[in-house]
Amino acid sequence: MNLFTESNLSPDILKAVGELGYESPTEIQKQTIPFILSDIRDLIALAQTGTGKTAAFSLPILDMIDETSRKIQFLVLCPTRELCLQISKDIKNYSKYMKDIKTTAVYGGSSIMDQIRSLKDKPQIIVGTPGRVIDLINRKALDFSAIHWLVLDEADEMLSMGFKDELETILRETPDTKQTFLFSATMNKEVERISKNYLTNPHRISVGSINEVKKNIKHEYYVVGYRQKKEALKRLIDANPNQYSILFCRTRMETQEVADFLMQNGYAADALHGDLSQAQRDTVMKKFRLKNIDILVATDVAARGLDVNSLTHVIHYSLPDDPEVFVHRSGRTGRAGKDGISISLIKPEESRKLKQIKSTTKIEIVEKFIPTGDDIIKAQVGGVFEKLFAEHAEDVFEFNDSLIPDLTAFTKEELVHKLLQFQLKDLALYYKDKHDLAEQKLSSRDDDYSRRDRGRDRDRDRGRDRDRGDRDVRGSRDGGRDRGGKPRRKDENMVRFFFNLGKKDQLKKLDVLDIINKATSPAGGSKKRAEIGDIEILEKFSFFEIEKSFKGELLNNIASMKFKGKDMRAEEAN
Repeated sequence: MNLFTESNLSPDILKAVGELGYESPTEIQKQTIPFILSDIRDLIALAQTGTGKTAAFSLPILDMIDETSRKIQFLVLCPTRELCLQISKDIKNYSKYMKDIKTTAVYGGSSIMDQIRSLKDKPQIIVGTPGRVIDLINRKALDFSAIHWLVLDEADEMLSMGFKDELETILRETPDTKQTFLFSATMNKEVERISKNYLTNPHRISVGSINEVKKNIKHEYYVVGYRQKKEALKRLIDANPNQYSILFCRTRMETQEVADFLMQNGYAADALHGDLSQAQRDTVMKKFRLKNIDILVATDVAARGLDVNSLTHVIHYSLPDDPEVFVHRSGRTGRAGKDGISISLIKPEESRKLKQIKSTTKIEIVEKFIPTGDDIIKAQVGGVFEKLFAEHAEDVFEFNDSLIPDLTAFTKEELVHKLLQFQLKDLALYYKDKHDLAEQKLSSRDDDYSRRDRGRDRDRDRGRDRDRGDRDVRGSRDGGRDRGGKPRRKDENMVRFFFNLGKKDQLKKLDVLDIINKATSPAGGSKKRAEIGDIEILEKFSFFEIEKSFKGELLNNIASMKFKGKDMRAEEAN
């Protein structure tokens, strides 16, 4: 099957996919569509995100579904709200000319009553997250007695997110006669166990592997000191003009902080993470798809439902622990035959993690150095011409030659020079007196970042801070430090916490001591107090250390406490 027209799909489906621009099926579609159309066995399909899985399973099922029946026949389970909405949208597009087919998405974070009302339209297709599907089963709002096809999409991710019990309940609640199709990027022990317990004699399809590296993605890494990370990020973005990128962070809080930093510095950026409401997430994703924002700062989980084919860059602001996640992130660029760039910001002590990623994935990740001001201006000049001569560039207003003044006194080179000076003036002035960021080296061991090296870094940082304007100092003080705070040798008996309040909240060290004591001491005061280490109060947030044995108690209690009417949040620093 080299063309969709050779697939034996119905004319209505072929018309819809043709209008979407689909001509040749992807590899997963070539193998999966004929199998589902002709076989009654269960299926295990291993394929990465972005390979066309949704069309692979939904097109043949749409071809076989009973349009006259008003019962639920086809259920898709997926890990996140975003992916749920994306799959639902895709299925609606594929079934555009099947007038009697209805598809409903059910997911957490939105009104369950609204979703129950939408189920009264009697859809044949449900796309849902496991938790919300269980809620609806418990409310007797879903009848799965007529289910013919059940798809577990991104099964490995659902299991890693803790949906094991929900998946097993749903698999038991659906008819034994159904066909079950399990799609996963990896075949770990949990996925294997689910398949053995709930799939019958499954056919297996595998497209690519975790170690299969896209040849059209260039991988780079930059070693960055603790206090330089956000300034380094700014330079890397400026040195890669006209980018359309996703920037990955580890935590929700870090995601919001980095997005705020970029927006405050004039970049078209926004954040996507689990603390946003569904309406906020939908708005951010819509802006990104429409390219109203160029840089999306996201956690791995929040970005899973976002499928964009034209990303130029992926930026790993924080390295993931799992090499598979690194490959998954990076694979979001370099799609549709285009080249892509994957950029990693590495702290000096992350050599072991970088080596593990290189060894596991066989990816060549080339070390680069943070661009100088001159490097950035040269890149920006190239970016101006790239944008100027882009194929899609169109005239947006009427232009009369009479509007052009007499320019005969200038050569064309002089005119170009003047236009570039005008275009890049602000950026050039910003970097004019900036020192280059200190060259960093990876340690041979995770804890091998010596006191002497840290002292040199601090001295260099102080020199740069004296040369920076208020805006740059503010970026360094408020957010230029990684969540781990200042570089220091870690006391194994202590644990370091990030705390969401700072100087702007009138927080003082005595306040922090009082908060820690209240969060870790019983009312009677009979238990020994927690040993408290360093306390560092910054403008918008703080860091503190406490005895490791009190970690759980502090986390359990501090969330319910307030400081001057403000909610308090603490989390272990990376």
